[in-house]
Amino acid sequence: MTDICGPGSWRAHAKLTLSLKMTGLRSDGFHLIDAEMVSLNLHDVLTFDPSGSGLSTTGPFSDGVPTDNSNLVAHALALANTSAKVNIDKRIPHGGGLGGGSTDAATALRWAGYPIDTASLARAAGLGADISFCLVGGRARVTGIGEMIEPLPHVDRDVTLIIPPLAVNTPAAYRAWDKLGGPTAHGPNDLEPAALAVEPRLAWWRDAVAERTGTAPKLAGSGATWFTDGKHGNALTDLVDKGATVVMAHTVPSDVATNQKH
Repeated sequence: MTDICGPGSWRAHAKLTLSLKMTGLRSDGFHLIDAEMVSLNLHDVLTFDPSGSGLSTTGPFSDGVPTDNSNLVAHALALANTSAKVNIDKRIPHGGGLGGGSTDAATALRWAGYPIDTASLARAAGLGADISFCLVGGRARVTGIGEMIEPLPHVDRDVTLIIPPLAVNTPAAYRAWDKLGGPTAHGPNDLEPAALAVEPRLAWWRDAVAERTGTAPKLAGSGATWFTDGKHGNALTDLVDKGATVVMAHTVPSDVATNQKH
């Protein structure tokens, strides 16, 4: 590996999957995708101490985040052949498909001086399909199983994220997609019918957001986050009372998403 950075805090930006098309199945069972992803200003903060070891969590969304070796940050440090004491300040809601675990792992790799080349991105994708994009950041077309990243020009975009008080298991959504015969969606996300089959309550949240904003919300990846363009927080306050987390965010370019010192 290249030079490891010293003690300090780094931002780990959330990712949003704007579109997701399923293009095939590899012989090893991994699904092939063609997606557009963007980085958001919403971010976790990771604090590294190379003199120590172990993981800890703080922040409003730290409940339920593992601090043992099952955390992707631990896997990332092992891939980079290094160790550190890491605190993860969780500001990205987890379980909503916003790449919180993947961006934390990508940040650990970046802190460790992990190279950003084709072979290294493929190895990183072995830990988690979204990690390769999170290493590059910005706006990109993402293909293969997530390891092939084609940067695209940045587009300023405001989005409102609605994270319901439920979760969709991503592997279960992919299995449901297979079981349903590989359906394609009328909208930008081929996984939406499968996610709705796995978690039917998603439909209520979709319809509730549409009714209150006058827009057609889109599912982020396998969910459970719905998103819509623009700023609609004031129209969704009653959904917060029902347990949803509502976040107004905007896209950030690669140089912001990867210039991660806090």
